[in-house]
Amino acid sequence: MAINFSKEQVIERVKFENPWWETNKIDKYYDKMQRREYFQIFFPLIKEKEIKRSVVLMGPRRVGKTVLIYHSIEALLDKDTPSKNICYFSIETPLYSGIALEELLKLYLSINDLSIVEETYIFFDEIQYLKNWELHLKSLVDSYHNIKFIVSGSAAAALKLKSKESGAGRFTEFLLPPLTFHEFLSLTNNDDLIKSGYMEKRWYETRDIEKLNKKFIDYINYGGYPELSLSKVIQSDPGRYIRNDIIDKVLMRDLPSLYGISDIQELNSLFTYIAYNSGNEMSLDGISRNSGVAKNTIKKYLTYLEAAFLIKIIHRVNQNAKKFKRANFFKVYLTNPSLRSALFSPLKTDDPYVGNMVETAIFSQWQHDSSDPLYYARWSAGEIDIVSLDGKQKPEWCIEIKWSNRFAKKPHELKNLKTFCKLHDIEEAVVTTIDIHSSAEIEGTICSFVPASLYAYTVARNIIKQKKAKTQD
Repeated sequence: MAINFSKEQVIERVKFENPWWETNKIDKYYDKMQRREYFQIFFPLIKEKEIKRSVVLMGPRRVGKTVLIYHSIEALLDKDTPSKNICYFSIETPLYSGIALEELLKLYLSINDLSIVEETYIFFDEIQYLKNWELHLKSLVDSYHNIKFIVSGSAAAALKLKSKESGAGRFTEFLLPPLTFHEFLSLTNNDDLIKSGYMEKRWYETRDIEKLNKKFIDYINYGGYPELSLSKVIQSDPGRYIRNDIIDKVLMRDLPSLYGISDIQELNSLFTYIAYNSGNEMSLDGISRNSGVAKNTIKKYLTYLEAAFLIKIIHRVNQNAKKFKRANFFKVYLTNPSLRSALFSPLKTDDPYVGNMVETAIFSQWQHDSSDPLYYARWSAGEIDIVSLDGKQKPEWCIEIKWSNRFAKKPHELKNLKTFCKLHDIEEAVVTTIDIHSSAEIEGTICSFVPASLYAYTVARNIIKQKKAKTQD
């Protein structure tokens, strides 16, 4: 049964969501939060005036999209933007149900007696709750040239976004992933564990590898979400927080509402199976046998789960680095290792599954670099965990992810790596360890042995550094 809210109720809600119109400040709840590294990359898109585009902020639930929006509003206020020229709407608010974006815009302008010729910033948070939002947004971008529109969305944003169709040339997408290990250390005030880089800042050193590894395991268990990272109360029961606030909302609300999924239990069982086996090679046949779900259904579910930012599918190449015509086998990684810990239980350093989650954590650092698609190599006699191909499909570099010191002590046992590097003339390769940092030459290939925690930190920090440099170009 629909509820008809009065115009006065809607106006009061709009004023409530925009306290800076009176105070010139954002709510203290958001003001006291530390800004993510991604703020410095995101905010220039908001201030961009030359290109008339809306900014579409995407990412999984609870990674800090709304906080990033509030920090952007704070930065606009700090740069002397008139407070009433900034407006925020949370589209999931029941009071806004059934109200078109343009109606909300006109209501805001009338409340503040503003004209559309003034430079204005409009934020629509959780935009996916509006049907055909991309068509509404395109119309606004085309019609109101002095207004910068910034929208955010969780699972549905990636699923519904049609930037190549409805939003061609009008939307700039920005993905906010879960916290990197670098951000996690900064957020929890553990930056002092890292020393300055060397070798042209390609690698970083640590002051205490034992403590860094402890924080790395904490990151695997709790580190993907800012709120979870900082709250000991939530960490005491991460399953309740992540299942209720993140997984259940995506599996039971977002995806079913978008795609008409009727068997929610089936979808939930599939995700649980994937979470438990994150980092393992899978096949549609194998998943079907273990889950009892038809292969065509599994294929659709995997597409939905990947678009919802819960998983990342990595495809296989053979020993010659050639892709397979039929992707029968693939690896599935959680985009955030703490998802597994919440579904089952937090891991310890010597847990049998910690190796898989170390691999998952390292892949979650690399997902921050969307320009570099990664693969894994698998052939009858061996496997390489990560392979990067250049534009000509030639391997540029490769990595073996281990949570062990064995191969640093016995590098001659790295037969798969030796074979692959020799075949493709790869001069340098990386093998991760628990706490050994060394190097060795294996038949012409220099193998750098790097602690997995330090490698994860280095990848994350270097990617962020590169992204920041691009915003300054």
